[in-house]
Amino acid sequence: MLIAAEGKHAALLAQEFPQLTILPLAGYKITYAKRGVFFGLKIVQQIPKIYRAVANEQAWLRKTVKEHGIDAVISDNRFGLSLPDLPCVFISHQLLIKTPFGGITERILKKINFFYIRKYTECWVPDFKDEPNLSGELAHLEDMPGNVTYLGCLSRFEKKPNVTQKYDLLVLISGPEPQRTRLEELIISQIKPLPVKALIVSGKPDQAFRNEIATGITHVSHLNAKELNDAVLASGLVLCRSGYTTLMDLAKLDKKAILVPTPGQTEQEYLGKWLMDKGYFYNVPQHQFDLAKALKASKNFPFRSFSQEQDMNAYKAVVRRFVDSLHAKEKVLAAV
Repeated sequence: MLIAAEGKHAALLAQEFPQLTILPLAGYKITYAKRGVFFGLKIVQQIPKIYRAVANEQAWLRKTVKEHGIDAVISDNRFGLSLPDLPCVFISHQLLIKTPFGGITERILKKINFFYIRKYTECWVPDFKDEPNLSGELAHLEDMPGNVTYLGCLSRFEKKPNVTQKYDLLVLISGPEPQRTRLEELIISQIKPLPVKALIVSGKPDQAFRNEIATGITHVSHLNAKELNDAVLASGLVLCRSGYTTLMDLAKLDKKAILVPTPGQTEQEYLGKWLMDKGYFYNVPQHQFDLAKALKASKNFPFRSFSQEQDMNAYKAVVRRFVDSLHAKEKVLAAV
């Protein structure tokens, strides 16, 4: 298997899978607004740049297939990595792209999204087809493309029995700047006077630090997959963004969480509100965030268990079927 990625994604994957070859593949280089209210507008303005990136991906893929003898491609939400004569999979939970403008804007983007998805052999949605599910209307529409298959929850994490609780609260900082740093500063300023045992993970794999910022409160730069798996299991409560990968990890490990969506990121804002309405997680907007109040409210929130209602290993049958369809072929390119 080969992996195509760049920047922090490539660094993280190289750390987790040192035995695999990493090929450089430029990303879409999306920039984000400093104020959450302009987040969606900033994305829309960059659509021409995204189109150019998709065209570059097509050219890159044709060249790479010839050079490395690629037999199949699995693309993590990259629109340009499909060829007519090559088995190609598109992975996404966001078939309906939420925007601040809603209505006609979302319908236009859905048509564009479906146009590219139909170019792929298959579209794998990391969610369950029926209730309960994690993505709501983002991946459950009436007019779905015919190549869609639901994977179920997709997480690298594993539950372990009899894990001793080490932390009252685990804080996972992530997402685009400058909102990532703003949330980090907000958390650190508010958590210091609280009587909690907590671990704050900054999500900076390119740095290395570990500090005790107050009694019982540890701040670290990064945890690898195993360390993070263990930290989540050893925590009574998790505070994090409502990014979809994180939501799947929480569901897989059956953890209670406070979600703080990235301001202006309509997908995260939708998921936070929708999942709170369903009873899976407690959600609070960043502009209303008060850590002490959120911790108090979460104690009285009637959390509903997701992992006890669905098969967390459903994806294995889908992946196995795809691999078997390749017959003797064995070189797969995974692009993120």
